[in-house]
Amino acid sequence: MSEMGPPSLRVGVIGAGRVGAVLAAALRKAGHEVVAASGVSDASRERAEALLPAVPLLQPQEVAQRADLLLLSVPDDELAPLVAGLDFPGALGARIVVHTSGAQGLAVLSPVVEAGGVPLAIHPAMTFSGTDADLPRLSGCPFAVTAMPDHRMVADALVLDIGGEPFTLDEADRTQYHAALAHGSNHLVTLVAQAAELLRRIDVDDPGRLLRPLLEAALDNALERGDKALTGPVGRGDAGTLTRHLAMLDALAADGVAGDIPPTYRALALATARRAGSRGALTPIQIDAVLGVLDPPGVAGPSDTTEPPAPGEPR
Repeated sequence: MSEMGPPSLRVGVIGAGRVGAVLAAALRKAGHEVVAASGVSDASRERAEALLPAVPLLQPQEVAQRADLLLLSVPDDELAPLVAGLDFPGALGARIVVHTSGAQGLAVLSPVVEAGGVPLAIHPAMTFSGTDADLPRLSGCPFAVTAMPDHRMVADALVLDIGGEPFTLDEADRTQYHAALAHGSNHLVTLVAQAAELLRRIDVDDPGRLLRPLLEAALDNALERGDKALTGPVGRGDAGTLTRHLAMLDALAADGVAGDIPPTYRALALATARRAGSRGALTPIQIDAVLGVLDPPGVAGPSDTTEPPAPGEPR
């Protein structure tokens, strides 16, 4: 791996969640020895048993003491308390300490630095199911790496062992990076689930059969062309269609059905309309008509914190 550690490292993982268990399994597949894991929930324990068979489940401090490479894969808000609770330097049997938080960098690992260890922050730009189906997805997966200059080769080697492709991310940029990925992937799950719910309510037994080709094409086009890939009623300035959509969704919500969908639809359509207006994709008449439906004057909404637009100008 480098002069920082032997070719085969003893790996310990704290947080046998969807990410940690999969990355540990990938490291074992690359020839490293996973010596211990820690998981609190029943799901984590079952996941560790499936992906890391015969690996003992121990308390976090014991995991750290057994490992050359300690992988911390816990929810973002739990990372700092976990690091603070570990006994450094007593935990530095683990000379290399890696966390997988996208939003945090090296600052949270300051106790590792003080103890003479190697702190690394690596984050895979991937969503995980926590099963062995995730392992092939790691091949070529981009990993955001934040490391001290002297440790960059160690971080890159680790990512390559996992099967990923490392790229450097500055400490100051990690929150924006993580927000971009969360906004794109996590909110996509909600959007697709809402679309599927509407289809199931009109007796479409397999919404995925309808949505998959459409959404895959939309994703490909958006990644290739950005905002220019926009189609649909907002992109065409079809205020009448938007009015019918919203009336239908509001009626469902009034009946106690799919109440989260109308505000989501309005917010996303409004953001879409403003982006379309800002690049001149709609005429002033079209943008006024669309925004009049989505953000009518006098109705409290996101735009109330800004100055009203001049007539014919994008809001």
